[in-house]
Amino acid sequence: MRVLAVGGGAREHAIVRALARSGAEVFVCMKNSNPGIARLAKEVALVDETDVQKVVDFARAKSVELAIVGPEAPLEAGLVDGLEAAEIPTAGPTKGAARIETSKSFMRNLMKKHGVRGSVKFAKADTVRDVLTALDSFGTDLVVKPVGLTGGKGVKVFGEHLMTRQDIITYADEIISKRIGGASIVIEEKLVGEEFTVQAFCDGKRVVPMPAVQDHKRAYEGDQGPNTGGMGSYSQEDGLLPFLSRHDYDEAVSIMTDTVRALEKEEADYRGPLYGQFMLTKDGPKVIEFNARFGDPEAMNVLSLLESDFGAICEGIAAGDLSKKEVRFASKASVCKYVVPQGYGSTPLSGEEIRVDEEAIEAAGAILYYANVNEKDGRVFTTTSRSVGVVGLAGNIEEAERIAEDGVQHVTGKVFVRHDIGRKDFLDRKVARMNEIRGLSA
Repeated sequence: MRVLAVGGGAREHAIVRALARSGAEVFVCMKNSNPGIARLAKEVALVDETDVQKVVDFARAKSVELAIVGPEAPLEAGLVDGLEAAEIPTAGPTKGAARIETSKSFMRNLMKKHGVRGSVKFAKADTVRDVLTALDSFGTDLVVKPVGLTGGKGVKVFGEHLMTRQDIITYADEIISKRIGGASIVIEEKLVGEEFTVQAFCDGKRVVPMPAVQDHKRAYEGDQGPNTGGMGSYSQEDGLLPFLSRHDYDEAVSIMTDTVRALEKEEADYRGPLYGQFMLTKDGPKVIEFNARFGDPEAMNVLSLLESDFGAICEGIAAGDLSKKEVRFASKASVCKYVVPQGYGSTPLSGEEIRVDEEAIEAAGAILYYANVNEKDGRVFTTTSRSVGVVGLAGNIEEAERIAEDGVQHVTGKVFVRHDIGRKDFLDRKVARMNEIRGLSA
């Protein structure tokens, strides 16, 4: 089968690796020169991933039979609509269905209209005056989000990033005046608990869930520093997390299923990977956001564990029928650690050469995924985004963390790593905190 994959990050490297393992011939459109993807692909086109016509023309020229889109920006640009108009089946949501991610106000209003559990108190603000009205209603215990896409870096939380009422007003004015993620804001009540992610394959009606994963957005150890696109993530061998019960997981999946049904009622059938970001609170899971694609880094966790034929799953998604497709994951834990340029999260160093000892990483038992780097004449250079993801798989989180940690030692240059991801003492603190929030004894 000839498959088009769109995107050039570590998430897309994981997608292409999974497609190649299923025997597909993979053709790739990406804006950067990712060496891991290029090595696996039959052919690569370096193009703007949001240039719908160029991507469709490449897909037609290569006679692809199926497509999958990795990043969110091409979804917002309507790439899936363009591919399907060219009669290329695609395992990804249309522009209308992708609004579940590209418009936070659409997502909240959808949940409210259809009575989907797990939502929160929210308000949309188009002006600073609207923000002042919301503050009168919410107080300051809230979260401020640009309504549109910001690469996972636009959310600011009172008490962490915003310390005063004036900070809230100043940030809101910045979003509106600079049109950050659009020119509107969603203000939401602040949730207290532990974040977790459940991803699922969706065919428009069915939701087939994957193992739960916990990502780490903050740049520095101990969940300190600025928000980033994600510094790393882990999953547990039973598909849960140390602080997450089977009941909590099932509740999150039920919320996702109800959301997909709500989209169907709005005549926006959701076909593709769906990412549910939740906060586990004292009252159970609450929705932070939905993403209309695999998470990054979470894709590296789940696709590294996938034992079934990924190409066949994508065919089922595109056809709107997953009922006869096997979806099975290895009963192992996973830990992913990102190697990022120095300064990532604020002023990242771009254009710096890094050295990646692929053989040593493989010898450590880890899996390497190249992210947003550029390869030139056999040398690898940083961009302003993340550089390399390293994944360890094992029978438990502790051993998977050791493998990932051994692996990241073999990426050198002006880079840094958040080493605490998956470490037992860090996870124990999360469990203790969650027990305290829920009023449980240790």
